[in-house]
Amino acid sequence: MATTNVPTSFDSILNEERVFPPPKGFSRLAQIKSLAQYRKLYRESVQSPEKFWSRQAKAELVWFKPWTRTLKWEEPYSKWFIGGQLNVSYNCLDRHLGTARANKAALIWEGEPAAPGKPGEERILTYKQLHYEVCRFANVLKRNGIKPGDRVLIYLPMVPEAAISMLACARIGAVHSVVFGGFSAQSVADRIQDSQAKLVITADGGFRRGAVVPLKQNVDDALVLKDSHGELLTKTIEKVIVLRRTNNEVQFQEGRDLWWHSEVEKVDAHCPAEKMDSEAPLFILYTSGSTGKPKGILHTTGGYLLYAKLTSKYVFDLRDEDVYWCTADVGWVTGHSYVVYGPLANGATSLMYEGAPNFPEPDRFWRIVEKYGVTILYTAPTAIRTFMKWGVEWPQKHDLSSLRLLGTVGEPINPEAWMWYNEFIGGKRCPIVDTWWQTETGGILISPLPGATPTKPGSATLPFFGIVPEVVDDYGRPVPRNSGGKLVIRKPWPGMLRGLWGDPQRYQQVYWGEVEGSYFTGDGSRQDKDGYFWIVGRIDDVLNVAGHRIGTAEVESALVSHQKVAEAAVVGRPDAMKGQALVAFVTVKSGVHADAALREELRLHVAKEIGPVAKPDDIRFAEMLPKTRSGKIMRRLLKQIASGTEIKGDTTTLEDLGVLARLTQVEE
Repeated sequence: MATTNVPTSFDSILNEERVFPPPKGFSRLAQIKSLAQYRKLYRESVQSPEKFWSRQAKAELVWFKPWTRTLKWEEPYSKWFIGGQLNVSYNCLDRHLGTARANKAALIWEGEPAAPGKPGEERILTYKQLHYEVCRFANVLKRNGIKPGDRVLIYLPMVPEAAISMLACARIGAVHSVVFGGFSAQSVADRIQDSQAKLVITADGGFRRGAVVPLKQNVDDALVLKDSHGELLTKTIEKVIVLRRTNNEVQFQEGRDLWWHSEVEKVDAHCPAEKMDSEAPLFILYTSGSTGKPKGILHTTGGYLLYAKLTSKYVFDLRDEDVYWCTADVGWVTGHSYVVYGPLANGATSLMYEGAPNFPEPDRFWRIVEKYGVTILYTAPTAIRTFMKWGVEWPQKHDLSSLRLLGTVGEPINPEAWMWYNEFIGGKRCPIVDTWWQTETGGILISPLPGATPTKPGSATLPFFGIVPEVVDDYGRPVPRNSGGKLVIRKPWPGMLRGLWGDPQRYQQVYWGEVEGSYFTGDGSRQDKDGYFWIVGRIDDVLNVAGHRIGTAEVESALVSHQKVAEAAVVGRPDAMKGQALVAFVTVKSGVHADAALREELRLHVAKEIGPVAKPDDIRFAEMLPKTRSGKIMRRLLKQIASGTEIKGDTTTLEDLGVLARLTQVEE
């Protein structure tokens, strides 16, 4: 059994006694109206899971062919709705066409304003229009040789074409892999190489705070990168389809590069949805690992869609008249499950925004809420803490009375930010759903149901239907209430990952090698006397920085790739704005002068290698790093140094005790 090198038990230091019952008016109209109703359904979902999920799948999804077996579970692999056939694109679009929703807004898109005082572009696509665009682009993909099972890499800004690309891939059975537009050429190349993608969908550029992000240039750079043996990393790529967005000048390679607008003119809009097996791959989404190589999380068709749809319906209490806004980028799993697939499968109106929350001014979000009458807002605690810093005057300039429900995602929310969100954004009338889940889980695992669950600031509260979480010690034994430990999930659920793309051994080791018979989340948690879960963050070395999961090994690898660096160790320290900040301890090569200029050079180097989100907040130069006699860097000690806390715990395995004394005096 694998074990982490981090002590997983901890004392509960957060004592939060405030409880907020659901508003009576909200509960009266809610999908789930009481705690008793939730408990009854939850009990059935864990005692008779196959019966429960079979009933939900029949009621919620359109199937071309019924399944013959609800669940096959052979640890660590689950298969759901075996033999059943359906199509994700059909369930998100076609099923609404013969209904009153056909002419309802499916996507509302707000572009980033080019300058202060200049409005952003606006586009609204009804379900009928979105279906038309998806079918046309699906035919473009087919015309360019994409077949069921082929991988397509999507590297776009937050524009409707990102959702159109995803749905078009799903329609023809191609497997999409979306890469966040803030990632570098190297990250794009690595993901192409791992997925063996045949085609890239990108744009000339994207707008970010008035500047152009050169997406096409990054793709061009990615397509010439080579590995250490001189082999092209991206040799599987045959075509690059380019969306015109920013009108910046781009290079075109004859025979490979194609304009989106030219390609859609060559096809019609008739494209029947492929009948896909319930377990056919839907997408691969790469997430940081605790080793340098990103993990390709694989999600399949039937189980994922059902779980995304049901969690959207019940956690956000979706109603036909809602204008729902999840502020996440489609480059992250939140954008997959809660911008595109979950809301559209429910026939909801989903809002997408291209730009930053403070461009051109810090009231950008509140201006959008007021303009479109947003009723549900789902955003990250990092964003909320930033809004707090900017001041209440910005939201107070706008009428936010349309809001009826607030949500948070990406990391645990601290009680102070929860209370601010409740008072200044929700006007003390909106329930807050603090959701806990991961790329790997496909959808929300622990969250309040807004009409049923009394909430406590900082707690994700209770598990969703079918989810059996437990807090355990290093031996997999349940710990007492209010004690900290590892958070594991005891039973399979439909939305869970089906493996790591091309790496079954790593899948077994990372998720199932830690606690026997259970999925290990990698997070620490405690349960209070009421059974509520309080998530405390990562136990391993994958950090939550401003809502992004960043593997410290990837950042270390980028630092060491710089010619002046001998060794690097990266840890997280608590940060009031980001949740966690990245602190790098760097040993330079002999003869190299470590100064402020090199510090900035290394930060920019990491941004180029991985992307701006991974830039260390602080780089400390050190003659040596604290290591065990076997040469393992003691990151636990570095975390304490980075946080400015007292050095605690066992230091007997440390090779040189003098290293600690020198490091604690290292200049910031």
